[in-house]
Amino acid sequence: MGWPYRSFVRPVQRLQSSEGAHGRALRMLRLASSTKPGRGILRRLYRPKKAKVVNVWGLSFPNRFGLAAGMDKKAEAIRGWESIGFGFVEVGGVTMHAQQGNPKPRMFRDDRSRSLINRMGFNNDGSEAVANRIRSDLQRRGPLSCPLFVNLGKSKITPNEEALTDYTTSMERLHDVVDGFVVNVSSPNTPNLRDLQHESALGDLLSGLSKRLQELNNGVDLARPMLVKFAPDLDVDTLLGMVDVARESGADGVVLTNTTVRRGEPEHPSHGRFLSEKGGLSGAPLKSRSTALIRAVHEHTGGDWPIVGVGGISTAADAQEKLDAGATLLQAYSAFVFEGPSLVRNVVDGLDETSP
Repeated sequence: MGWPYRSFVRPVQRLQSSEGAHGRALRMLRLASSTKPGRGILRRLYRPKKAKVVNVWGLSFPNRFGLAAGMDKKAEAIRGWESIGFGFVEVGGVTMHAQQGNPKPRMFRDDRSRSLINRMGFNNDGSEAVANRIRSDLQRRGPLSCPLFVNLGKSKITPNEEALTDYTTSMERLHDVVDGFVVNVSSPNTPNLRDLQHESALGDLLSGLSKRLQELNNGVDLARPMLVKFAPDLDVDTLLGMVDVARESGADGVVLTNTTVRRGEPEHPSHGRFLSEKGGLSGAPLKSRSTALIRAVHEHTGGDWPIVGVGGISTAADAQEKLDAGATLLQAYSAFVFEGPSLVRNVVDGLDETSP
């Protein structure tokens, strides 16, 4: 079912703004998955046939391939992502306060380089509204068949000195409706957020969050893990130092990587205009850097700290590179824009064929 998307949907998308096309696709998936028959059709069309269950943090993942944060910031289509076969879903980023994000236009795509640039700025409804939306869905339709994670960000109006309160409040609001947390200290689109990647600030933040999470986990059957998401723009030594801090502060794993502010050389005139846009670059150009950092962290930690690999995965071969480098789980965001829902089956079933 990939060719109809590439032949008909993508050409129409090119006539729309990137954010507009994203919003329409999200609404279509939400609508298609709003009924039991609709979810059945999605499963029949797109769900992988050769998925292998993976167990991490006490959670059972139907397959290794998940949806990265940014695609469903408000948790509007969680049944749709589950239905098309993602092994887990990460919604958000979600902040303590609702916020509109940065001025539009703020999302851009380049089809030839298969890459996106966004400067969304954590636009979301706020953690209380997102928690209520998820809770309502679970009450009406029952539990999801795959783990649900939430990406936690810091509100723009919150100074870094009060970041712990901001993140903790969102964690408290969402704890009973998600299976795990990803602490985002690496988005390039919130002023000063990446300053939290410095060792002392990161240690204080993660230690405080870990302490509160342990308290919240005492009242549940299965403890929620806490991961941390880093930028690809850190040099290797700095990243490994951050990894040590994160492990010592109680983080259960790492997501590598977020979008990059680095730019390569333009391949054609329109590509140059695309690359001149401010924001985080994702997609194919991020693949090699992401894989290299995954390998470095895997070797540094002796392979005993779970890594979620994300960045430039659009084929089973791309995914296998991440696994060979040491990733435990995988995610995609940009490739879904270019490949559509058939991406999940193509990657997961392809991994079954290429895995040893």
